[in-house]
Amino acid sequence: MKTNEDLQRDVQQALKFEPLLHAAEIGVTAKDGVITLSGSVDGYFKKTEAENAAKNVTGVKAVVENIKIEYPNGFSKNDNEIAVEVLKALRDSWTVPNDKVKVKVENGWVTLDGELSWGYQRDAAKSTVNYLMGVKGVTCNIMIKAEVHDAVEEKAVERALARHSSINSDDITVKASGTKITLTGNVTSLYQKEQAGRLAWNTPGVWHVENNLVVEYDYSFVD
Repeated sequence: MKTNEDLQRDVQQALKFEPLLHAAEIGVTAKDGVITLSGSVDGYFKKTEAENAAKNVTGVKAVVENIKIEYPNGFSKNDNEIAVEVLKALRDSWTVPNDKVKVKVENGWVTLDGELSWGYQRDAAKSTVNYLMGVKGVTCNIMIKAEVHDAVEEKAVERALARHSSINSDDITVKASGTKITLTGNVTSLYQKEQAGRLAWNTPGVWHVENNLVVEYDYSFVD
């Protein structure tokens, strides 16, 4: 039987093994599979690193992220300066097509809108912004409008899931309806659920993904 204390310790160890988080003071609490992260970091990308590290731990059903961003004393960057840097970063990215993403910045929070052809392009756009100083958060509203208009084949998604070493595709059911993919079944971590969704998004012709995978384990939490 795995306890809340065991899960808390596992997440704390995962954070310690992230090089970008060595100097960060991040608190971890665990309750029945729900992890709460608290503390402060000096960059938005460190918040995402901490969240991703927690999601990768088997047994984590959900992550509540209460980490604050506190930039060094004297650091200041207004929304206009952040917007200029975001646009430049997107233009410099070979993965993101030029002039396809619209940017809004309000109080350091970046919102991305627009339409792209592939899920990996949307992931790249958001990742590019994560590392910019001054950014306090990112909302990605980019829609996927695939250039391939044929109905998606379930087998194409199933093969993509089967190729991924961290996913047990035997526990996942893929349902295709036109350009929409629905995933159902069980996985053992939030990372696996999100990775399965990304693989589905990257399948040619996919416009929508409904990720209904449930995070489950073969043990129970006890006090």
